[in-house]
Amino acid sequence: MATVTPNTDAMSSAFVEPEGLYEIIDGRIVEKPPMGSYEFELVSIFQSLLSPFARARGLGRVLTEMMFDLRPAVDRQRRPDVAFVSAAACPLHLRAPKAAAWAVVPELAIEIVSPTNQANDVLAKVEEYFRAGSLAVWVVYPDLAKVYVYASPTSVRVLAPGDDLDGGAILPGFRTPVADLFGPAAEQA
Repeated sequence: MATVTPNTDAMSSAFVEPEGLYEIIDGRIVEKPPMGSYEFELVSIFQSLLSPFARARGLGRVLTEMMFDLRPAVDRQRRPDVAFVSAAACPLHLRAPKAAAWAVVPELAIEIVSPTNQANDVLAKVEEYFRAGSLAVWVVYPDLAKVYVYASPTSVRVLAPGDDLDGGAILPGFRTPVADLFGPAAEQA
């Protein structure tokens, strides 16, 4: 369970960013539960597949652990594990603002489920992303080797090894085998 620290000044200009990863939920700082090394590697795999694809086609940018301000749709500042922001939302020649959270909604949010995540929290994030304006959410379950592709909070396709994950209308032409995302974990020495 994440530690919740009351913080009435979380949205003010005097806000001092705490150490570690966190999100802001209803004006309160909530620490993100830690990810394991396997889950972090999955974040890197998605980044290495999606970022060059999106950049080469001028589609947008792929970001990891970037905090997005989802207000006013929901009183949240969320940090998806991986996110895609289109060039239409922010032209590629511009950089993200110098702020704790970027006030843009990612068209695609990717959440890698860790053993520390709770199902109701993951589903709440899916709904929040859509309420804020995201067009798709991918929820990755490493232990199951499955990717849940949400087109809305109630429309989901479950992909397993043997299926291909595609970028749909958000990342047209992107395709990768689901089996390539998941491999055997390295043995501990």
